[in-house]
Amino acid sequence: MNLEYSGREEIPTGLDAVWAFVTDPTQVASCVPDMVESTVVDAHAADAVVQVAVGPVRGKLKLRITLDPDAAAHRMNMKISGGGFGSVVDVTAGADITAVSATSTALDWKATVTMRGPVATVGGRVIDAQAKRVITQTFENVKVRLTGAPAPAS
Repeated sequence: MNLEYSGREEIPTGLDAVWAFVTDPTQVASCVPDMVESTVVDAHAADAVVQVAVGPVRGKLKLRITLDPDAAAHRMNMKISGGGFGSVVDVTAGADITAVSATSTALDWKATVTMRGPVATVGGRVIDAQAKRVITQTFENVKVRLTGAPAPAS
């Protein structure tokens, strides 16, 4: 099963702070919802264990989060891959990071998710709803960690 997502997130913080945050694997891993544990591997990678509950499929996924920052272009590419309980998940994502103002930064992002195994058999609508929940919660976590307060409701 392949799914594609994209969007634009505005973070009420300056570009330098956002760039420092998204290029730090400790910070990025800390924003993943349902995190059980994470371990920084090096300056560009972290291993994570997340709890998954998609329909009747429940268990833990072991993931490798790899960051590939391009400082000159203010572009962050990221790959998340791993699996568990007979399922495999691969995410390829990228974000262009631009200053909206001195105190606001935009992330224009795209992600492709590929799943195989029991998690992929649950059904498109269930997986899509869960993926959107994870994406929304991840960006909310980024905003909270960068600003210290939840983002206002849209």
